[in-house]
Formats: sequence, C-alpha cells, structure tokens
Amino acid sequence: MLAHPLLLMAAIVLASLNMRAALASVAPLVGEIAAQYGLSSTASSLVTSVPVLFLGAGALVAPWLGRRHGVEPVLLAALLLLGLGILVRVLPSVYALYGGGVLVGTAIALLNVLMPGLIKRDFPDRAAPMTSLYTGAMIAGATVVAAASVPLEEAFGGSWEASLAFWSLLAALAAVSWLPQVLLAKSRTGHGRRPSAGHGVRSAAAAAPAPARSVWRSALAWQVTLFMGLQSLWTYVLIAWMPTIFTDHGMSRSTAGVMFAFNTLTQVAGAFAVPLLAGRMRSQRPLVVLVTTLVAAGYAGLLAAPVQGAWLWSALLGVGQGGGVGLALTLIVLRAGDAVTASRLSGMAQTVGYLLAAAGPLVAGAVHQATGSWTVPIVMVLGVCATALVVGLLAAGDRKV
Repeated sequence: MLAHPLLLMAAIVLASLNMRAALASVAPLVGEIAAQYGLSSTASSLVTSVPVLFLGAGALVAPWLGRRHGVEPVLLAALLLLGLGILVRVLPSVYALYGGGVLVGTAIALLNVLMPGLIKRDFPDRAAPMTSLYTGAMIAGATVVAAASVPLEEAFGGSWEASLAFWSLLAALAAVSWLPQVLLAKSRTGHGRRPSAGHGVRSAAAAAPAPARSVWRSALAWQVTLFMGLQSLWTYVLIAWMPTIFTDHGMSRSTAGVMFAFNTLTQVAGAFAVPLLAGRMRSQRPLVVLVTTLVAAGYAGLLAAPVQGAWLWSALLGVGQGGGVGLALTLIVLRAGDAVTASRLSGMAQTVGYLLAAAGPLVAGAVHQATGSWTVPIVMVLGVCATALVVGLLAAGDRKV
C-alpha cells in the first residue's frame, strides 16, 4: 500500500521547487560574481554551464542508484547534496564556486531522472497531470527565486553570497518532506506488501520480461533524447544570459531582473498546460510546432528589438520554454511502455540532453566575447529551434520505445 497520495504529492512538489531554483538564483547575480572574481564572459558562462554539464553526468548514474538503493532514499540524498552544493558555492574561492556547481548539478540530475519513473510507477493512470504538476512546480520555484535574488542581495547588505545561500533552506525543507517516504518504503520491504519505490523499480525489472533491446539502440529513444537536449539548450542559454542581453542593450540591472523573473513566471503556463494537452493526444506533433515556434519568435524578437519589446519576447519565450520542458518530460513518460523503461529512457534523455545543453551557455558566451555582439549567438539558437522542430516531430508520433 502506498503512503497517502497527498503526502507523496506534497513531497514531489517540494522536490520539484528545487529542480531549477539553484540554477535560476545565479543568473541575476552573474555580473557581481564575475566582478568579484575577475571572470571573463567565457569564464562567467561556466558558472551556469558547469551545473548543466553535471546534470548530464549525474543522469548517467541515476537509474543505477535508484535500482540499487531505492528511489526515495536517493531523492532524499539528492536534496541533501543540493543544499550542501548551494552552501559550498558561496565559499570565498572561485574553485568552490565551480565545485559547488558540480554538486548542485549532480543533485538536480538525480531529481530530474528519477521523478518520471516514480510518477509512471505510482500514478500510472495520472501520469500526464502529475507531470504537469511537477513541471509547473519546478518552474514556479525558479520564478520565485529569480525574482527574489536581487532583492535578497540588497536585503543582505549587497551580499550575493547570502542571497544564493538562502535557497539551501528550500532544499532542507524538501528533504524533510521525503523522510516519511523513505521510512514508509523501508517498512514495506519484506512484509509481503507493495515494495518500496526503489525496490519497486528493481522488482518490476525482475518480474517483467527484459526489453528486446536497450533504449540506447532505439531510434525513437534518440529522438526523444535529442528533443530533450535541444529544448534544454535554448532554455539554459536564457538562464545564463538573458539578463545580460538586456543590460548590454541599455536596460538597468533591476529591470533586467524583473524581465528574467517575468520570463520564468510565464513558463508556468506552458509547463502546466502542455503536458495536460499532450496526455489527451495520440500524437503530440501540434504541440512540438507550437513550442518551437514560440521560442523561435521570442529569440527573433531579442535579435530585432530586445529592449523595446522585452515584455512580449519574455512572454513568448517563457510559454515556449515551459511548454518545451513539459512536453519533453511528458514524451519520456508517454513513449515508455512501463516504469522501468521510463526510468531508463529518462536517464538516457537527460544524460545526453543535458550534456548537449551544457554547451549552450558556454558557446554563447564565447561567441559573444569573440564578436562583441549577441547577434551570432542568437542566430545560432534559432538554428537549434529549427533542428528541435524536426526531431520533435519524429519523437511525437504515437509509438513506444
């Protein structure tokens, strides 16, 4: 028997609030961080690229950890690791800044990968609505953090370190919410009752026939994976550089922070609505067209009139970004035939996807530094949107891995 569904849903929401918060908290403060350590544009981009890189590296081991130790204990450990990484990141050393980013990225990777399998297993008939809930919570958390980062810095006397460290409390709160889930999972083990979350994945793997082939050999799995990576790339370029793009065109730092928060807020609409719509459709191809078009239009606006149309571009990008991540995560659940396959596909999609996405902020920063303009980086992302459209149309057909 499961723990009370409301307790589990609350734990999922609290964990989801942390799944972008530690990344979104940095973007409005990159200028101060770079100034303190004397970082170039390329080195500054590593502040956001390093965690994203380890979103991919951590995703590689997440399915194995879930099978070996159980999903609930690994999620709890990930939240504790996240809180530690946030605190390490603000120690007075550039090495700690990047080292903390490694811990943050690894922790978020575990949360990212294990959540779809847990939802597929514990809410098999409500997978799309639950995906909508947790993606919406993930973006809502990022919205609050992005909006609060600069005001918190000011409240703490101009300390960007205190502003970043504050969010370790959110990770600690989420960790506390998972303690009952871990204890209940352990109490169910070996008593003839429904296995715990972690052992459920392992038992399902043992009871179900082995898949005919590895997800790594599936063309459909690669299509889902590439769509995950490309939509992550366009998002993490904005997380890293959107406030800087605005300030480089004359906008004040505080207004740029508001624009970034507004962009993140509008992502909630796409993150909630798109998974719900996707779950009701046999083919999700119209949604692929919708989200890629919105993102491309927003980037084109940043290229043509970044400050004059800032509210419109932020809204278009936000709805498209939120819809993109919601659609990518829903495709993982819908294209998988069972919880075990969902966990494996999630691990593959997020390993390769985030390794690909990690290149986005770094390349955009390096090209900006080389050209002295945001024109070429934005044109390159428009090419990413076109590629995502093609790959997404292939991934969105009514098939199973």
